Amino acid sequence: MTRRWVRKMNSLGFDKAPKDTRVVVAMSGGVDSSAVAALLKSEGYDVVGITLQLYDMGANAPSRAKSCCAGRDIYDARKVAEDIDIPYYVLDYESRFREEVIDDFADSYMRGETPIPCVKCNQTVKFRDLLDTAHDLGADCMATGHYVQRKLSATGQGELHRAADPNRDQSYFLFTTTQEQLDFLRFPLGHLMSKAETRALATKFGLEVADKPDSQDICFVPDGKYARLVEKLRPEAGEPGQIVDLDGNVLGDHRGLIHYTIGQRRGLNIGGTAEPLYVVKLLPESRQVVVGPKSALAVQMVYVKDLNWLDGAAIDPNGVAVEVKLRSAMAPAPAMIYPEGPGEARIELHEPQFGIAPGQAGVFYAGDRVMGGGWITRQELLAASAPTAA
Repeated sequence: MTRRWVRKMNSLGFDKAPKDTRVVVAMSGGVDSSAVAALLKSEGYDVVGITLQLYDMGANAPSRAKSCCAGRDIYDARKVAEDIDIPYYVLDYESRFREEVIDDFADSYMRGETPIPCVKCNQTVKFRDLLDTAHDLGADCMATGHYVQRKLSATGQGELHRAADPNRDQSYFLFTTTQEQLDFLRFPLGHLMSKAETRALATKFGLEVADKPDSQDICFVPDGKYARLVEKLRPEAGEPGQIVDLDGNVLGDHRGLIHYTIGQRRGLNIGGTAEPLYVVKLLPESRQVVVGPKSALAVQMVYVKDLNWLDGAAIDPNGVAVEVKLRSAMAPAPAMIYPEGPGEARIELHEPQFGIAPGQAGVFYAGDRVMGGGWITRQELLAASAPTAA
């Protein structure tokens, strides 16, 4: 009987010994990326750690800043690299980060949108510029501490799947990842069932960051006061205006569009209404905040741009059945998507969703697999009366 020869791959999918496989690990200074670096080093890989200096907090940084780019995090990442004995570099990407992420963040608010800077950071600085650096270093792949899974298709290409732990899944924030990037990236933590397992790994390897709290704030807004930053960068963003109802009737004044987002109820300071009112739309041209009852937030059709579609074949003009997330915290909802033009798509939800905001993302799933996504540009309200204010 002829014995079939089977090629033996290492744990990262390469046909060579771990010691001959170079892995660049994106190290933020947190427990996740630190555990990844230590794990791969323990398995014998040629590991190189890199941290991106994205934003200099300087004297304005809170003493307990829970952000991924503060000076303390760079110190922690360097200490981990020393402890596990790997080469380590800090790259100054501040100017790129300012242009690609911070300025875009401010401009998005000026357009009346609700931006997601972490997605923009992954799309540009981390998964474009940093990957270029990894290639320059002769890496076979780059590993991160994101909670997503990379699985192989029948043709051997990388697919992006949700994490095994639904409470830690970060796939929504990685929808812009391209096929070329997926073939180069690795996510060693995606199969873990809880964050406790990651901390146990860090403890096993003797890492001081094993009990470090998770990052919670936007890295360049560690105090959570994003409106203050936007107003500093774009002073006109703080100009006051009117709060109007769906028919254009003036109900009050506001202190700047940057303080409001679609679906917001608190902080409107409008009294004497028969039912609670919510922010339904922001009109930057007239600086008006449009409010209405919760029913006015119902949306069944959403449009996206800059579509990243990972299925290979083009979207069927007759529509493709998917599940879609229109906010990071929502459960995927059944929908159909249709092509609308180059890089654009239309989402038709089976059931109305509420509080959908331009600037957020529509991310498509087939089961646990991420099929792609796009940036929300507009939505069609189901309410009988739509905002008519100008």
